[in-house]
Amino acid sequence: MGNATSYLLVFFGGGLGATLRHLINLTCARCLGTGFPWGTFIINISGSTVMGLIAGYLAFKGEASQPWRLFLMTGVLGGYTTFSAYSLDAALLYERGELGLAALYVIGSVVLSIAGLFGGLALVRQFT
Repeated sequence: MGNATSYLLVFFGGGLGATLRHLINLTCARCLGTGFPWGTFIINISGSTVMGLIAGYLAFKGEASQPWRLFLMTGVLGGYTTFSAYSLDAALLYERGELGLAALYVIGSVVLSIAGLFGGLALVRQFT
């Protein structure tokens, strides 16, 4: 499989995942309101669950071809939610017995990502 094919698989999978994410966000806002980020909440949980199902299947039941991995895991789930990749990385660290690293990764990612967002907002406010 060539590089161009790999990129196209990720590109089309990512488009499908992002479209599904948008659809769920709109549906949740219409049906459940905007007082709580229900769409993102549901997307993160469902994306992580699907990532677990795919990773578990690949680990315990058999091999999927690289094109399917790229399309589903990197493309569709990457466009749908990057939280699924974050969850998989945390689980892999935990499964390897790296509890300290898993905790550092989980807590550090959340705290530093939110801090980065607030830092970016503050920087833009300063210059606008």
